[in-house]
Amino acid sequence: MGKNDNKILLERDQYGLRPYTFYLKCMLGGVLACGVTHASVVTLDVAKCRSQAHSKSGKWPSGLVPSLRKIIVEEGLAGMRVGWVPTFFGYGAQGLFKFGLNEVFKDIYGNMIGGEENIESKAAKMLLWAAASGSAEIFADIALCPFEMTKVKMQVTLPGDANALPRSLIPAMRHMASTSVESKFPFGSLMPLWGRQVPYTMIKFVGFYLTADFVYDQLLKRKGLEKKDIKPATQLAITFACGYWAGIFCAVATQVCIYSSSIENTVSAFFLKSSLLICFDWNDITIITGNLTFKPMDNLVSMKGIPEYKTKTWGQMAKDMGIKNLFLRGLATRVIMIGTLTGLQWWIYGSFKNLMGFGTS
Repeated sequence: MGKNDNKILLERDQYGLRPYTFYLKCMLGGVLACGVTHASVVTLDVAKCRSQAHSKSGKWPSGLVPSLRKIIVEEGLAGMRVGWVPTFFGYGAQGLFKFGLNEVFKDIYGNMIGGEENIESKAAKMLLWAAASGSAEIFADIALCPFEMTKVKMQVTLPGDANALPRSLIPAMRHMASTSVESKFPFGSLMPLWGRQVPYTMIKFVGFYLTADFVYDQLLKRKGLEKKDIKPATQLAITFACGYWAGIFCAVATQVCIYSSSIENTVSAFFLKSSLLICFDWNDITIITGNLTFKPMDNLVSMKGIPEYKTKTWGQMAKDMGIKNLFLRGLATRVIMIGTLTGLQWWIYGSFKNLMGFGTS
């Protein structure tokens, strides 16, 4: 593709939209960015999910290194890649919409307010980025949900468990479908997934764009370098660093989630009021006393996939796990995972866009 062709793809119509081939290529970049990165760290995901789900009962170690060691000793390489297929296809599908539709919505919403490039207010830019990425994530999670439900169930199932889920994608999905009354497969976790992922994605994109703007502004002020004057390889290094920083912030911020996805169609919301933590469930309301700030839900996601917790409320599971574990269990692993994932995702996406002649992200 020549430079003139690339220029045509970047031109906008009266509605602020570019040719559909531009968005299709961005979607392909999103597939690679999310599918490859999530699948590459699936071993950390297995360790995290099992620690969150089983360490309280003593069936699984709580630390990352002991958890990884146990996987290697007991299951070998096969255990280290449990769930990688639904991870690749699920997050690949999510990336298609997350990155591709973000470009679409950014152009649509930007055109409504005079074009992104003409916005001077930082707050207005942040609102645009949040609205575009949040809108895209709604569709992305619909694509992800069946795969995510299957992946989590695969990863929290220990070797030798009764009625263990098959580790191949199609048989596993068939098994989930056969128990859909119980598991609510394939979209039973969609509402809580939206509650967790939409805010996460908004933080991820706004954080990245803000950091990148800051870095390039500093380079202009201190070195007199505009972005166009910087080599693509250096731009991509900046892209990775900005993505990693945004990922760390995402990991810490979303460890305290309002909603959580689960294997079952249970949606919980935690609200702080005075010294009471009120846990709302579709079926009942549980009140947990204590001087708490917020309640992290990520640890309870994995626990819900364990048979003995299927009938328990979120409040009961929170009591069983304990406050310290709710806040801290799996956080270090999550920081490593999300920081690395986000940095690599933006680097891959930026590299693909640059390869297509659209410039880096």
